[in-house]
Amino acid sequence: MTIERFEPGARMAQGVAYGDTVYLAGQVAADTVGTGVTAQTQAILGQIERLLAAAGSDKERILMATIYLADMGTFAEMNAAWDAWVSKDNPPGRATVEAKLAGPEYLVEIVVVAARSGA
Repeated sequence: MTIERFEPGARMAQGVAYGDTVYLAGQVAADTVGTGVTAQTQAILGQIERLLAAAGSDKERILMATIYLADMGTFAEMNAAWDAWVSKDNPPGRATVEAKLAGPEYLVEIVVVAARSGA
């Protein structure tokens, strides 16, 4: 089987597919200026959709999502965006944890593993 890399950089690829499984790197909002948790989550979910599409998958096929919050006190704000976006018919497994993220401007980071379409 071939390993496919999506949007590779010097340090990491934004996504990697192997066989019928897609692994996305932790996604953070590209623009954090003046944004809160809900807006960052919405931006990240858009990035996830784009990367999954590039890998031949979509949000209906997400197997597991791990959400990192800089402050667990913002759990409801993140869920406002997540609940409006996630597939109601095919929700993934999910874990949400509080963690110190790469910089203070990042309030949310999401990691996703998904099946490819047709798998």
